[in-house]
Amino acid sequence: MQTDNMKIERGSGNVFADLGRPNAGEHLLKAQLVTRVEKTIRQRKLQQPQAAALLGLPQPTLSRLLRGNFREYPVHRLQRLLTALHPHAT
Repeated sequence: MQTDNMKIERGSGNVFADLGRPNAGEHLLKAQLVTRVEKTIRQRKLQQPQAAALLGLPQPTLSRLLRGNFREYPVHRLQRLLTALHPHAT
């Protein structure tokens, strides 16, 4: 692999903006929220069916969400999902 002509460009911290996607900030926020949902599920040692029941979602829907298919979800709904996983948060 020749590196003499390779151009390296530092990312902005938002891959969606770097890719020129519209609404890049919103996409990044959604990705961060879904990442926190997934992390919370792991921390609570929940299986997907258990987590889906807590969230009021069918398990296949939760699976798709955690695999990155969250485009159709508004930010406020993802926030509610995260809140549902923290029942004692105020």
